[in-house]
Amino acid sequence: MISSYGELDDTAVAVTAARAGADVVRDLYGRRLARIDKGGGDFATTADAEAEKAILGVVRAARPDDAVLGEESGRQGSAGAARQWLVDPLCGTLNYAVGNMLVAVNVALRGGAAAVADPFAGEVFRTDGTKAWVRREDGADTLLEPTPATGLVDVNLDPPFPNAPGFRAVDLLAHPGFAERFRPRVVSTTLALTWVAAGRRAAYVTDGGDLSHSVHFAAGIALCRAAGCVVTGIDGAPVGQGGRGLVAAADAETHRQLMSLIAGPNQG
Repeated sequence: MISSYGELDDTAVAVTAARAGADVVRDLYGRRLARIDKGGGDFATTADAEAEKAILGVVRAARPDDAVLGEESGRQGSAGAARQWLVDPLCGTLNYAVGNMLVAVNVALRGGAAAVADPFAGEVFRTDGTKAWVRREDGADTLLEPTPATGLVDVNLDPPFPNAPGFRAVDLLAHPGFAERFRPRVVSTTLALTWVAAGRRAAYVTDGGDLSHSVHFAAGIALCRAAGCVVTGIDGAPVGQGGRGLVAAADAETHRQLMSLIAGPNQG
């Protein structure tokens, strides 16, 4: 099986790697796991580390000349490599550690294919960089089609908040106009980005800096863009170097409404 990985295209590599990580996350769920302290209240578990090993095993076998940036193992491969894979083996570690199944496994080729696996729903979201699909446990493929119909907006409330006081997510939720148009959700995992791409959420909002090449966000951003979502920073500028956070909206009108709330008086 390992020897055949090199025959896969980039999308298939991303999907195979994400599934390998998801298998580990699912198998270790509910066990007493060692915690690896990262400081500031952040930590990883044995599941994070083992899932990353499984993902890297696939990527290295399929693309030995590519570099990899893993959340747990850091940067590996040649510094001059033309291609880099971004790996977040368990997005939602705190959820997972307390028995919450809302987690994601993220694998993305920088500027290319990407996959996000939901270990417990049995879904794998993928993109080849132009279109995006979800494959369910029954093997059925569905093209991702964003829609604002739910009116649900996921907002990341986890620190740090680098753009405060100019932007604070809690202020967005407190804005009277927000409740008139949307309903908030907080899942604390970038799985929410796949839901925007799939039409299960109207939008996703998070603070931060440049998230385009983040191991946490790259795969979800790629899916949203390929599905046709409007993706910008919280200032409306393109996501990228010098960027500020992320707004991924199902359509232009939802994005416009959210930007008007973010720029409102309650946002400083």
